[in-house]
Amino acid sequence: MAARPQFTGLQWSSWWRNATLRNGIFTGVLLSCVFVAWLVVANRVREWEAYAETRNLLAGAALVGVLAVPAVRFLREPARLFLAGLMAWTLLTATYMASELNFKLLANRMGALHVFMLGAVSYGFVAVLDWVFLICAGVRHQHLAQSRETAASAGRQRAH
Repeated sequence: MAARPQFTGLQWSSWWRNATLRNGIFTGVLLSCVFVAWLVVANRVREWEAYAETRNLLAGAALVGVLAVPAVRFLREPARLFLAGLMAWTLLTATYMASELNFKLLANRMGALHVFMLGAVSYGFVAVLDWVFLICAGVRHQHLAQSRETAASAGRQRAH
């Protein structure tokens, strides 16, 4: 039987089939876009200065909404949730580092390492909570299945 021909030019796109990597990159790009838009509006649009609290609240809500994408996508897979979140946060950290070049006071607010650690610890915390929840749900499911099996076998013994 003849083997399928492998095109060497298509090997570079094989990473795109990995859902964890794809989701992490997509989320990272969205996070970076929201962050840059927030930064530009906050520092360059003087007409919206009076609405700073509302602007910051909306931008923070948009960031949290985008941050939830890996958590919702990999709800039952904590390791993949963490890896996708870490990839997304790495892209956001790279954007933060690039933004520090244009906005000099940004580095005084929080350094790039601190931003990265904030995201890594946050996604790690969410992944661990998800893992513990899955363990508890699995134990509960196993207990319920075992109690049903015990009740069914007790009912068969009484029928004799």
